Amino acid sequence: MDYKESLDWLFSQLPMFSRVGAAAYKPGLERSEALAAHFGHPERSLRAIHVAGTNGKGSVSNLIAATLQAQGYKVGLYTSPHLVDFRERMRINGAMIPEEDVIRFVEDWRNGTYDGDKPSFFELTMMMAFDWFAKEKVDYAVIEVGMGGRLDSTNILTPLLSVITNISFDHTQFLGDTLAEIAAEKAGIIKAGIPVVIGEAVAETEPVFRNKTSEVDAPLREAYNEIDEMANNALRCALTGDYQKKNVNTARIAIDELRRLGVVISREAEERGFREVESLTGFQGRWTKLSEHPLVICDTGHNEAGLSYNLGQLRRLLAERKEGTLRFVLGFVKDKDVDHILPMFPQEAVYYITQAAIQRAMPRETLLTKVSAMGLRSEGYPTVAEAAEAAMAAAGSNDIIYIGGSTFIVADYLASAR
Repeated sequence: MDYKESLDWLFSQLPMFSRVGAAAYKPGLERSEALAAHFGHPERSLRAIHVAGTNGKGSVSNLIAATLQAQGYKVGLYTSPHLVDFRERMRINGAMIPEEDVIRFVEDWRNGTYDGDKPSFFELTMMMAFDWFAKEKVDYAVIEVGMGGRLDSTNILTPLLSVITNISFDHTQFLGDTLAEIAAEKAGIIKAGIPVVIGEAVAETEPVFRNKTSEVDAPLREAYNEIDEMANNALRCALTGDYQKKNVNTARIAIDELRRLGVVISREAEERGFREVESLTGFQGRWTKLSEHPLVICDTGHNEAGLSYNLGQLRRLLAERKEGTLRFVLGFVKDKDVDHILPMFPQEAVYYITQAAIQRAMPRETLLTKVSAMGLRSEGYPTVAEAAEAAMAAAGSNDIIYIGGSTFIVADYLASAR
């Protein structure tokens, strides 16, 4: 079996939430525990930093990993979903897992004698990462939670440090209809005696975190109460989206907490990690600037909180350019509550409506009907590449083109632009 055949098997045999949605969601830790036992419990050898949250967990994970890497440690990084290449999900010091290691893992799995419940795509690929990190004897592993926390398969970890970036409305059909309910699910990664950093909190979520940490005697640091603008600005983070300011603060406090735990991290390593995060870890898709005239930006923000930051920044950038048009290459997944999101978008912009090449994508005709009913200037395109091409062809040098709405819209565009 070659690499392509191994991937095809993974994608076709195992339910994958990012592609098919709710049908692939398998909450609970039983399968992960059984998988871990099958592979000899690789997670028990990992000195892990476990990162949950609604928005920002990918950014915070990459900033922590880049800083540890800049210090000279061998660092495993597990994130999801991938944008272009499946192997983006697991890296060591920025290098993706080799194809031959993917092939080996899949062949070992297929030829093995595992007799437990069939795992999901996420569960098995998570175990692939843990197994690879353990075999490569990484010094530290930064592990991003998939969804929620309490029942997320990564929660079999016993980490050095837990981090929860923020709480906002997303995946409410699985995590709850209120911020307090969602926070309770995210707080499920908090474990007895293990320090936790909370990046942001509001009136509904703050008591959830305080009660949980008190209940299990976990040391708590509230990063939102430790904001140091001078320290944050001095880091000169390469991630320039407005929403990254809170992520920078969260990551800075998490790194400081690692120092308290005895992890040697110099100020120089921290500054380099934040400054060079994209080159150190391969991070992309978060306010990624692709050109200046016109200004082309792609961003994977896809829920109300993330898009609110992005739209505010776009309006400010457009005002600075004085003359220009804002153009959106836009698509969503079909389980997204767009009726609450679309009114956030500006009336004066031009919309190029499309859909990602996945089963879970919202059909462009559905989204186009909703956008047109709002009186927005819009046109539909069968692929992301065609929508982006049309936007580029129409754009003047002062225009701004934003490509997003879904992780998979960004993924399709980056793949087409390779």
